[in-house]
Amino acid sequence: MPWWGWIIFGAILFGSELMIVDAAFYLVFIGIAALITGLVGLLGIGLEPWFQWILFAVLSLSSMVLFRERLYKKIRLGNQEYASGPAGEIIRLQVDLPPGESGRLNYRGTTWTVLNNGSELIEKDKDVRIDKVSGLTLIVGKKQ
Repeated sequence: MPWWGWIIFGAILFGSELMIVDAAFYLVFIGIAALITGLVGLLGIGLEPWFQWILFAVLSLSSMVLFRERLYKKIRLGNQEYASGPAGEIIRLQVDLPPGESGRLNYRGTTWTVLNNGSELIEKDKDVRIDKVSGLTLIVGKKQ
């Protein structure tokens, strides 16, 4: 493949990971390997096509094995400072909530589903404790 083909291929892979597809950062490293393979050709180093593919494969695999997990965790998973969330906080319900039933609540600028985890009716305008958070569901029990 000519050097410009590798660069186009690498740019498409790299750009698609960052803009369109979330492939857990694999396409970024494959795209970078294609870009490096193209840059080798651009520098005037004439490689046989079979050696270009070997270089591409070695660069792809080694960069993914060595760097992907650390970089992926740092960029994608490093922003999860909301791990415990609002668990343990006290909120006031706007509707009656029978045991095992759920309702809706506006809380912190978002509409949440509220699930009564207890065995007793929680009356309207009563304070409850958030026991656990599961997605956008607040699992609540009576305040103690």
